[in-house]
Amino acid sequence: MWEDPIVAEIRKTRDEHAAKFNYDIAAICEDIRRQEKESGRQYVSFPPRRIEPTDAIPVPIYIPKANPPST
Repeated sequence: MWEDPIVAEIRKTRDEHAAKFNYDIAAICEDIRRQEKESGRQYVSFPPRRIEPTDAIPVPIYIPKANPPST
């Protein structure tokens, strides 16, 4: 199977970074936030947008039938 060398490099770097923190997601995120502050760049975050449900497109619901008892 073909492997994209850029994706492979990113995955390798991400794995090496995570290994430094024993794959603890809280510690990884804290380090990323620290790096953001130290970089001097301005980062922005936007509040989540609420998506209002619509009745225009009905969503089919699949309810599996119970298996009949075997005899």
